[in-house]
Amino acid sequence: MRRVLALFAAVLVVALVAAQNLPAQHKGAGILSGVVLGPDDKPVPHAGVTYQSSGGTAPHAVHADSQGRFTITKLRSDNYDLRASGKGVFSEWEKNVTVRSGHTKSVTLHLIYAKEIPKDYTKSKAKQ
Repeated sequence: MRRVLALFAAVLVVALVAAQNLPAQHKGAGILSGVVLGPDDKPVPHAGVTYQSSGGTAPHAVHADSQGRFTITKLRSDNYDLRASGKGVFSEWEKNVTVRSGHTKSVTLHLIYAKEIPKDYTKSKAKQ
């Protein structure tokens, strides 16, 4: 009986140790993070970031924080396409960004396209 009880206790300890290590490994999940910069090369607060797998499935969107930074978690290992927008200006599509399980990939998205550049990004000329 003692052997069975000791074996059960050993199995229980091994299972608990293994369970504690699982979240640290982030099995099956990758992270995509980055910053959105405006035409003036300054971070764009609360910019929208659209992302989807490069195959075109499962489009999603997140918002950057007040410093223009964003983080997308729990991504499957795959290639992703991203695009940012803010204040009426858009970035190019950043295509085939590879995300691997257990790794963090960082990108910088530059807003460059607009029908008309908003006044927020234009420099006013000094009066002469």
